[in-house]
Amino acid sequence: MEEKMNNTLFTDFYEIVMGYTNYESGETEKKEYFDLFFRSNPLKGGYAISGGLDNIIKYINNFDITDKHIDYLRKFNKFSEGYLSYLKNLKFTGDLYAVPDGTPVFPNEPVLTVKANVIEAKFIETALLNNFNHGTIVTTAAKRILEAASEKPIMEFGARRGRSIPGAVEASKYAYVAGCVGTSNVECGMEYDVPVMGTMAHSEVCESDNEYEAFLKFAKFNPNDCILLVDTYDTLNVGIPNAIKVAKEYLEPNGYRLKGIRIDSGDLAYLSKEARKILDDAGLNDTKITLSNSLNEEKIKSLIDEEAIFDSLGVGDNIGAVNDRLGGVYKLVAIEKEGKIIPKIKLSDDSIKTITPGVKKLYRFYDKESGYAVGDLVTLSHEEEPKDEYTLVNPVEEWKKKTIKNFNVRNMLVPIYINGKQVYELPNIHERRQYCIEEFKTIYPEIKRINNPHEYYVDLSNELRELKKQMIHDNVKIKTKELK
Repeated sequence: MEEKMNNTLFTDFYEIVMGYTNYESGETEKKEYFDLFFRSNPLKGGYAISGGLDNIIKYINNFDITDKHIDYLRKFNKFSEGYLSYLKNLKFTGDLYAVPDGTPVFPNEPVLTVKANVIEAKFIETALLNNFNHGTIVTTAAKRILEAASEKPIMEFGARRGRSIPGAVEASKYAYVAGCVGTSNVECGMEYDVPVMGTMAHSEVCESDNEYEAFLKFAKFNPNDCILLVDTYDTLNVGIPNAIKVAKEYLEPNGYRLKGIRIDSGDLAYLSKEARKILDDAGLNDTKITLSNSLNEEKIKSLIDEEAIFDSLGVGDNIGAVNDRLGGVYKLVAIEKEGKIIPKIKLSDDSIKTITPGVKKLYRFYDKESGYAVGDLVTLSHEEEPKDEYTLVNPVEEWKKKTIKNFNVRNMLVPIYINGKQVYELPNIHERRQYCIEEFKTIYPEIKRINNPHEYYVDLSNELRELKKQMIHDNVKIKTKELK
């Protein structure tokens, strides 16, 4: 939101505790490198759409540890006055690179990287993860809904289903960035310039003596954008006939047209087709049909398969309160020591949790002829940009290879902060929305499938792959010696 926010202490307590250890150990100038990434696609899909960078920028720009914060931390009787004084003056002075909001992203590739002193890098971890995880899961959920709807307009109606008021406002914003045409959330509209739209509720019908009276009253005060909810009693035999009556007896004589009807219950595929026939027979060919009722990707796909006739959809729960999480993580990948960068690795009995070490770049290959993205490549930061012919190798199943030619390549991680100074100009929300729409066009349809999507290539460069294998081998060797 536009007013200055101070959520600086939105961090996990152990970040402050670890920072205290670093401070008292004289390590305040120690530089560390972190990658933010996720291990599997959400919603059983083939991709995710990045979100949350806008709020990460707000958090860092408004980072300000106040006297009130220090007084609170002092109550723990745990931290020295020297450390508290250090925290009072703490600012982010490091480098941060990230993929822009609205970018399709994939598992096990760095979507955000940080280089900063050890205390700064740890302190901001919680806020980075919270904003990226929430922004990305909502943007992804909305994009999947849009994909299932085959380009039909989607209105986001999730405010009342949101996890909280601030969370619902943010969800409505990210739904718009994903491509929804607007939101019912008025605060989101005011704060972020998202188009606000809506129809009417069943209570508007029930509070009148009869449905026709309710429709007529609504039409009188909303003649330019009159959309009537027709399923309160009997959609086909009562609701739609009453809507037509209002159109013929009030709207048309006064120079208006019935803009639309909404159906919020029942067999939506059947009702929509019958509704279209009734409206057309009444000469209301231009009256639009909106469908709603706990719609998700599967239900929308079913509507499409059954040739339901509709002009737009209203979706709430399954965007604003999506029943999944992203699970992004923030892991140490390197430290600086005596002017040298030393890669770090974390091993795990669960192989998926073994991280890829080193300071990295992320490249995306685009086929020059089709414009489709054909794969991503994670390299060490000193490696040159791939040119000419390149062979992608699956980092786990190395016999799976893909040689690509005739491609354009793009460095996906853009500088956001350098030495603590913001160098990235955040596009406005409409530009981010258009960027998201255009970027999504570069993803193959097989990757976008709602069910059983094709796996997108994310591979490691030869040098990075060998570094990882060597570090795993060396660490296993050390562990074996310790067990003897």
